[in-house]
Amino acid sequence: MTTLCFALQDSSERGLQEQLREGLLEAIRVGSLPTDAPLPSCRKLSRRLGISRNTVAIVYEKLVDDGFLVSRPRSGYYLHADYRKEGSPLVDKAVDRAAPAWQNIGARTTDPAPSWRSRLARHPSKYQGVLKPSNWTDYPYPFIYGQPGTDDFPIAAWREISRRRLEGKRDRDWLRDRIDQDDALLIEQIRKRLLPRRGILAQPDEILVTLGSQNALFLLAQLLFKAGTRVGLENPGYREAVNVFQFFGGSLVPHNVDSQGIELTRASTQCDYLYVMPSHQVPTGITMSRGRRDALMAQAVAHDQVIIEDDYDAELHNDHEALPALKASRAGTRVIYLGSFSKVLSPGLRMGYLVADAELIEELRALRRLMYRHPPANLQHQMAQLIAQGYYETYLRSHVEDTDRRRETLLAAINTYLPQSRCHSADRASAFWLEMPAGTDTQQLAWMAAQRGVLIEPGFQHFQDTAPPRHFFRLGFNAIERGHIVPGIERLASVMHSAD
Repeated sequence: MTTLCFALQDSSERGLQEQLREGLLEAIRVGSLPTDAPLPSCRKLSRRLGISRNTVAIVYEKLVDDGFLVSRPRSGYYLHADYRKEGSPLVDKAVDRAAPAWQNIGARTTDPAPSWRSRLARHPSKYQGVLKPSNWTDYPYPFIYGQPGTDDFPIAAWREISRRRLEGKRDRDWLRDRIDQDDALLIEQIRKRLLPRRGILAQPDEILVTLGSQNALFLLAQLLFKAGTRVGLENPGYREAVNVFQFFGGSLVPHNVDSQGIELTRASTQCDYLYVMPSHQVPTGITMSRGRRDALMAQAVAHDQVIIEDDYDAELHNDHEALPALKASRAGTRVIYLGSFSKVLSPGLRMGYLVADAELIEELRALRRLMYRHPPANLQHQMAQLIAQGYYETYLRSHVEDTDRRRETLLAAINTYLPQSRCHSADRASAFWLEMPAGTDTQQLAWMAAQRGVLIEPGFQHFQDTAPPRHFFRLGFNAIERGHIVPGIERLASVMHSAD
C-alpha cells in the first residue's frame, strides 16, 4: 500500500475534489506511485486527509474514467499501465531515467544556444507601457486605472449562460472553426443595442470583433501604416497607442490637449491619420468640445485624412447630454471607431469591436485570419447572450451607479485632503487627472506612497516630450474598495505633507 503525502486546504475558490485530483495527478507526474501496489482505499485516504469518503471515491472514479487509474474489484485502485512506462505522458523523471533522446544528445554537446538578439527583426520589449506593480491587488489603496473590481462581474448570469450552452441537446457550434467570421448574434447586439447609444448606424459587414482596443490598434497599424506614415495624437495620451504606432514605423505628431480637447495646429493638416479620444481623453479625462470636434472633422474632409476614434469607455457615460461619437457625424466614413468591453465589464475577457467601411473591414478580417482567425467563438456567443437576454443592461445600470458613487466619493476626498491639486477631468471621466504645484515630483511621490500601501500613477509616462513634466498624476477609483477611497486619500495627503 502506498502513502500519499499532500495536504488539502479550506478554500472558497478551490474545492476539495479539485485539490485532491491535482494532488493525485502530480503524484503520477513525478512518478511517486508504485506500479504494482494499490492506492490507499477511499476510507483510509479520507481519514488521513480529513475529508469525506465520498469525495475520495468521486475523484478516484473520475480518474478511472479519464484513463489515469484502473479499478480492480475487491483489490482497489491502481495506476493505469500507460503511466507505468518510462517517458509516459504525465511522467517527468530525471534525465538518466526517462529523458528523451534529444535531451541526452544536447547534454553531451557544447553547441551554444542561438543568438536570439541578432536574429530579432524587431524589439518590442523596448516599448514600455504604463507601469504598475504586478501584485497591485496586495495593496490596500490601489488608485490604479483600468481594473474594475472582479466582485461586480455578473458571474451568476455568466454561469447560467454557460450552463445552457453546455446542455447536451444544444448544438455546440462554438467548438467549430469559424475561419474568419464572428458570432452573428454578437454582431447584431453591437449593431442594434450598443452603437445606437453613440448615434452610430452600421451594417453587419462594417463591424469586426477584436481582442480589445489594443488588438484593434495593432491590426489597423499593421494594415495601414508604413515607414513615415504621419499620425497625429494627443499629448499626453495613451501610451500603448504610441508604442503600436511607432512599432509599425509611424511618424508621430504630438498635439497638446487643453480644456476643450486636442489643439489643432498647422502640423495637424499634414497628418495622414489622427488618433483621438473625444469622449474622455486618456489620461486627462477631458471631453472634446463641440467646436473642436467640428473643426477636426472639417479638417479631415479638407485634407483627406482618416480619424481613429477610441471610445473605450462609451458604456460608462450614463450621460444623456453626451455628444454623439465622431463616427455618427456626416463625415463618419472617414472615422474608424473602436469600442471595448474592458472598462465596463472585464479586461480579462479581451473583447472589443471595430466599426469602419466594409471595404476596410474585409481587409482587417483577412489580416486577423492570418494572425488568430477569430476571437474565441464561445466567448463571443457568451457575450452576445449576456446582452441579448438583458443581463448586460442590468449589470450596466448597477455598475454605472457604483462608478458614479465612487467618482463622487473620490472627488470629495480630493477637494478635502488635496486642496493643492487641480483636477482637469470631465464630470463623468473614469479617472482623475491631477496637476500638482510646479516642482512636485509625482514619480517620487508614487514611490513614497507605495511604501504606505497607496498606489498612484505618475503622469510623466503619458507624455511624449523629451523632458516630460513631473507634476501630474492619475487616480483611478474602480480597483479600490469603495470604503478605502477616503482613508487612502487621507494617507496620500499625509505622505505629501511628510515630503514637504
